[in-house]
Amino acid sequence: MKSLTALVAVLRGRSKAAATATLLILAAALLTPGAIAKDESDSGRWVGTWSASPELANAPIHFNAQTIRQIVHTSLGGDRVRVRLSNAYGPESLVIGAAHVAISAGGAAISPGSGRVLSFNGQTGITIPSGAVAMSDSIALDVPALTDLAISLYLPGEVAATTRHSTGLQTNYISGPGNFTGAADLAGTATDVFYFVTGVEVRASRRARAIVALGDSVTDGFGSTPNMNQRFPNLLAARLQSRPDTSAIAVLNAGSPGNRILHDFVGTGALARLDRDVLVQTGAEYLIVLQGNADIVIPPLTGNPAEAVSVEQIVQGHRQIIDRAHALGLKAYGGTLNPVEGYPFPGFWTADMEAKRQAVNHWIRTSGVYDAVIDFDRVLRDPSHPSRLLPDYDSGDHVHPNDVGYQAMADEIDVSLFRGAERD
Repeated sequence: MKSLTALVAVLRGRSKAAATATLLILAAALLTPGAIAKDESDSGRWVGTWSASPELANAPIHFNAQTIRQIVHTSLGGDRVRVRLSNAYGPESLVIGAAHVAISAGGAAISPGSGRVLSFNGQTGITIPSGAVAMSDSIALDVPALTDLAISLYLPGEVAATTRHSTGLQTNYISGPGNFTGAADLAGTATDVFYFVTGVEVRASRRARAIVALGDSVTDGFGSTPNMNQRFPNLLAARLQSRPDTSAIAVLNAGSPGNRILHDFVGTGALARLDRDVLVQTGAEYLIVLQGNADIVIPPLTGNPAEAVSVEQIVQGHRQIIDRAHALGLKAYGGTLNPVEGYPFPGFWTADMEAKRQAVNHWIRTSGVYDAVIDFDRVLRDPSHPSRLLPDYDSGDHVHPNDVGYQAMADEIDVSLFRGAERD
């Protein structure tokens, strides 16, 4: 009202013609659709709420006119949802005959009334070329934070599932022949692998943004209890949701088992998958990096000395990740490498490997290249034997934490690192 009064005062000092012209311009602006009601794109912000990094299946299972129902756990809630599918490693096009999303009711069941048919540019199915990604149309669905969604895909032809995420730690379901995407429940075979689904996005508040956790099997949650979402990114998401000042932050898991910075292994190496799995994630503003142990231990484990890398090469790989993240405006936080001595495999750990791990950790802690350091090593190690995990945090293989250890990792992360970029 004060601004309108000031405008009237200005107009009184102008000629009648000038005042009339100004009022006509003002009226036109006030009557535009944008002034009457905000466009849908201005009412919120799209951000990733769940992700899984695609990996190549060397011995893929085959589907034939079957439905896959996969359960994913959100980090951030929203009022609309869309799903990302990947044919990253498919040698030929992937045909999706139908797709569906709903709130999970536990097991393979969906919550009544929550089911939504997914479309792709208005069509009920889509053909995804080899190496490509497809995004569904957005659909209205109130998606709570920290809840399970059931995503169902019908594959009408014979499909070799070459694109997957192997460490699902979640029971998913494969039906017999038929399109059961909208079924209230799904009878079939259980699997703990994710196929083709690599991301879920929600429309949340304008303040929404995402953290991406890039790492190996520790980030992926290996050793945690299946179906309980005890990976450290899940537990960090729960911490953030419990606080009003961080409740608009999503956490996306870009962990992959055995992942190395400089070479491929189970999945594509970190430098090669950085753009696909991290930098193009919708709403990403922060990156947590926990990479390097696999670079040290995998070459002797697989008997491939040609892929042995030096501390300097690992550090250079970290610097490449940081530089590329910074170039796109992401803050990069470095996680120190957890202890790994004791894995029950001959030659897995040596004093030389431990010296490399300590050298990499020293660089992460002291170089100042990362925007901040998250000292996972300090919180996980046994003070009486620093090259080993604390027994209370050990899942049993002496490399991967248990649920309590993953909680300790999540608790070690200073949530104030994510408060600095809140939006109006």
